[in-house]
Amino acid sequence: MLLAGQLRRLQPSAVVLRRFAATLPNNTSEAEVSATVKRIREELSQDKQQLRWRTPIGDRPQDWNSKLKLFSNSEQTSDFIVMMQRPIDLSPKTVKQWWHKRQETIERHMQQFIPERHKILGPELAAAHFILYRGGAAKFLNDPKWHRASAEGEFSLPNKYDTSFKLEALRCDNMQLYYEGLENLRCLEHLKFLSLHNIKTIDDWCLDRVSGSEFPRLEVLDISGTNITYNGLACLYRLSQLKLLILDDPKQSLEMELSAAMLEAALPALKIVAANTIHSME
Repeated sequence: MLLAGQLRRLQPSAVVLRRFAATLPNNTSEAEVSATVKRIREELSQDKQQLRWRTPIGDRPQDWNSKLKLFSNSEQTSDFIVMMQRPIDLSPKTVKQWWHKRQETIERHMQQFIPERHKILGPELAAAHFILYRGGAAKFLNDPKWHRASAEGEFSLPNKYDTSFKLEALRCDNMQLYYEGLENLRCLEHLKFLSLHNIKTIDDWCLDRVSGSEFPRLEVLDISGTNITYNGLACLYRLSQLKLLILDDPKQSLEMELSAAMLEAALPALKIVAANTIHSME
């Protein structure tokens, strides 16, 4: 009797047996799970394929579009999501920042390169129209006069291509010129003078675009008062005819001094001077 009682205590209970059986592999359940996972993956793949070729709302012919779509942001969906995740802040500072950012976005769009303008005017007159409209000045070859727009924004330049107008100098001082706008200054074969003095939006990326805009005769470049650092000077080796480069201070840091020395070594005819030696004479 004692032995029988011990054997009964050693036998597993029904609950333990059920729990153990649940941990054993079940071919039927695994097959069902695999089929479900496979079906879900196929549905996701089909949905992705359909969404990939779906025309965005607003781009379909039957959709209504506002005339203000010209100033819309292509990333408006993501911007809206980010905006909804932020707490509402209608403080004067936030509203002012939003307004300035919006104005900058519009101005960047307005300064984009327009191929039709260059086809009608040619690169010389197109660049002159672009700069004069924004308050700059332009000088043409064999013409001592500096052309500027009047207080009403009017100026006397041809409105179609004229071979006698060869752009020799451009003054863009104190303008609000963005990276997108620099693309309008291209293929100026006779340009010898370019001043970007005191344009706070000009940085190293903008200088790289200037150096690659095909100015084979550019001799004088003024980049004082900008946000260009010593990193941007390296790209100026492309301007093989450059003779005078005006910086805020070529010795403002060891890195700037080294970059200037390397650039002068690459262009033996180049002389780099500080802005105070030039603008103090004006």
